[in-house]
Amino acid sequence: MKTSSSPSATRVFGLGLLCAAGLLAAGALAPRWLTSLATLALANGLVSLGIVVMMRTGVVPFGQGLVFATGGYAAALLFNFAGVTDLLVLTATGAVAALVLAAPFAPLLARYRGIFFAMLTLALSMVLYGLLMKTQSLGGSDGFNTGRPTLLGWRAPDAHAHLLLWGVTATVACLAAGLARLYFDSQRGLLSLGVRENELRVEYLGSSVPSLVASNFLIAAAMGGAGGALAVMALGHIDPNFSYWTTSGEFVFVAILAGHHSVVAVFVGSLLLELVRSFSSAYFPNTWQLAMGVFLLLVIRFLPDGLGSLALRRRTGSTA
Repeated sequence: MKTSSSPSATRVFGLGLLCAAGLLAAGALAPRWLTSLATLALANGLVSLGIVVMMRTGVVPFGQGLVFATGGYAAALLFNFAGVTDLLVLTATGAVAALVLAAPFAPLLARYRGIFFAMLTLALSMVLYGLLMKTQSLGGSDGFNTGRPTLLGWRAPDAHAHLLLWGVTATVACLAAGLARLYFDSQRGLLSLGVRENELRVEYLGSSVPSLVASNFLIAAAMGGAGGALAVMALGHIDPNFSYWTTSGEFVFVAILAGHHSVVAVFVGSLLLELVRSFSSAYFPNTWQLAMGVFLLLVIRFLPDGLGSLALRRRTGSTA
């Protein structure tokens, strides 16, 4: 039996560049509605990818709306009140703001597992939701709008503004996917799987489990903040629902649907959710949640490790 080594950074980023180029070309050829929907799907997929990072340590955060909303509000406030319109700067600001907010809670949350971890993250998200609902300077329950961003000082024409958002979002998503793949295959990334299986053995190896969980939580926070900033720029609006529990639940839905084996499956699952939501809302407005629930049950039943396990089976079969 042949054994396959972990992919090198050069190969991963080479594939990432090819993927980004392909997505850019596809966005230019696709209809505008599909490009806009896919932009939002990739932005949301970044948040779910952060949840997958946490899932590899055996915990599932149910409050990623906390960092999603933080990144979104940080970017929107910078855009409206500081006059910063560059999409790359806004995305980085969202990631940093979420990281700063999550940092004080990471050591505390790293001590908990299972339902306690999930409920604590959910509680933090709902606290932020309550604060945003009561803060009239941030628009209260209605939120506020943002304008069209620029890229390195260039403002796209109205007819191509959606392509600018798509290009940046697709590039950021491919970069995040490549970094996540390298992290998963690194020593620290593999130790995360060890934490999920047996924390005591990981401690015996000399690694700090709380430190590992905390660092993964911060990685997930940065991804969530970047996704929130990109989502706000794609929608042109932000409100407290970014932090609501149903929003966090959708991110968890995509993470479970994709599984922890493949980073590509996360974005595929996010796009699938947006497509089903869009078409079902138009034709079956009262039953789309039922359809997604049934689909998730089927995936759990026949693909308990998620859609990404299909790629794992194919790789395993090819090396046998």
